[in-house]
Amino acid sequence: MSNSSTAAFDYDFRQAYQKVIRQVRDLGGMLRAQRELLGQRGLDVSREPLEGMNQLAESLDKLAVPLEKLRTELDQLRELARTTQVTGSTMALDQVLSDVIDTVISLTHAERGYIVLKNPQTGDLEFQIARNMEQTDLGEDELIVSRTIVTRVAESGQSVITTNAQEDPRFAGSMSIAGYSLRSILCVPLKRKGQVTGVIYADNRLHQGIFGTHEGQLVSAFANQAAIALENARLFDQLRASLREMTTIKEFMDNVFASIGSGVIATNLEDAVTALNRAASRILDLPELEEPIGKSLWAVLPPLYTGFEHLVEEVRAYNRQQLVEVEPVLERRGQINLNLKLSPFRDANHTTQGVAIVLDDLTQLKQQQAQLGLIRRYLTPAMLDNIQTIDSLELGGVEREISVIYCDVRGFTAFSESIPPERVMEIVNKYLSVSAEAIHQYEGIIDKYMGDAVVGLYNTQLNPHEDHTLRAVQTAQLMAAGVLQLHQTLPPEQRLSYGIGVHTGYAVLGNVGSPSRKEFTALGEALDMAKLLQENAESGEIIISAAAYERVKDRISADALPPRKLKDDLELTVMYRLRA
Repeated sequence: MSNSSTAAFDYDFRQAYQKVIRQVRDLGGMLRAQRELLGQRGLDVSREPLEGMNQLAESLDKLAVPLEKLRTELDQLRELARTTQVTGSTMALDQVLSDVIDTVISLTHAERGYIVLKNPQTGDLEFQIARNMEQTDLGEDELIVSRTIVTRVAESGQSVITTNAQEDPRFAGSMSIAGYSLRSILCVPLKRKGQVTGVIYADNRLHQGIFGTHEGQLVSAFANQAAIALENARLFDQLRASLREMTTIKEFMDNVFASIGSGVIATNLEDAVTALNRAASRILDLPELEEPIGKSLWAVLPPLYTGFEHLVEEVRAYNRQQLVEVEPVLERRGQINLNLKLSPFRDANHTTQGVAIVLDDLTQLKQQQAQLGLIRRYLTPAMLDNIQTIDSLELGGVEREISVIYCDVRGFTAFSESIPPERVMEIVNKYLSVSAEAIHQYEGIIDKYMGDAVVGLYNTQLNPHEDHTLRAVQTAQLMAAGVLQLHQTLPPEQRLSYGIGVHTGYAVLGNVGSPSRKEFTALGEALDMAKLLQENAESGEIIISAAAYERVKDRISADALPPRKLKDDLELTVMYRLRA
């Protein structure tokens, strides 16, 4: 029966009952009036009908009290059934707690109600909800209960009902009852499969005798259903929390999977793709509009190398990892370098369910290693360590201001004609070693050797320095000193001299050559001017340009000279000879 039908039935029953009482009383009044009238006329009428009618009216009046009590109990049972149904229909723990305690307060006319649950892990009693008769939550400062009664019910599993806790000898020593002036208290256990999972506590501080045996039985019956609903809601909350945690972990793993630089592809036993991250799509240059999941691995992958399909079968069949480097040619990327790691994809029982392929793109690394191989030819290991990134070197070509030192061994041609070839190479390498050591001392790079001549460069993208001109000049001075030291170990006929030119100017620097062989070099006026200055230098002289002199004139001593040799395409009006 619906709530509206029940209310209508109660109203009709109450109206009918009251109508019967009125009719009996009216009928009694009529009998009394008739008897008085007949008595005035001298007729003696028996009082039995009137007395019977009075007894009937009294009986009906007495019946009203138990009927009203039964009606109230019926209302409580209906409310209990309704709330049990509502409570069982929701899985939200907070809502179930509110419904349960609001129902207890409504059924018992309590002032306040509390639900205390045992922590499944620790067994400690924890307050879950506190409400009042207005169905609003109580604050922590309003958490006024008899912890003595709560603990007793939780430990014994037996309900406690007291009509006046202040005078109940069972709780004579309870400080909370005395301190909070608690009177009517009802506390029943919540049980699940015979185990106490918590308690329901209700009280009234103003009135005593509010709770009786009927209220205790009513709430106990309700508590059995409430315990099931609360346990289910708590398990549902735990399940929902676990699901949230699993979702968070999955989202995290998905983000990791999508963010890692290595490409990852997973397949099942039928070679269908079950996972493929963005890095794999990028490395293999896969079409963005196609969804690879569920497709055959061989329809997704571009051709990597002949025999790759057999390698996947071997990993799956023999449960062993394989490593291989391949250099496939992709339609848009061209030739690339890949490092492939193939591993069996196992489940929790270590049964192979497919293959996991990890792809590392080594293309850029291989290119950088090739470029570093070229750079090692020009830089010392210490200078090479200072390079932060190969991408910043602009080896494709850049124009910048540099300083150039051009050194040539004088008289070498005539000298080489008088001794055997192998002896010639031995001696020239000694002089070139002096030059190379001096260039490296001031962190220059050797551009090239040209017979008995050597060219050094400063402030290129490989060795940037603000004081590059001073470094070039100091290199020339160190070369001259090195030659003098070398002369002390050589016979007079092998004592040759240098002519050195130094210039500061602009040049284009970068790799030149064919795809199979490239060299780093400088092109432009700076090289030509340094060579011209070297040609102007007499034996043992260091000649620097006016541009170089302006940069270092505060650090050196030099004499201005007119040029001894000119070229049509180079402007040389004055040059400077360093003093010893």
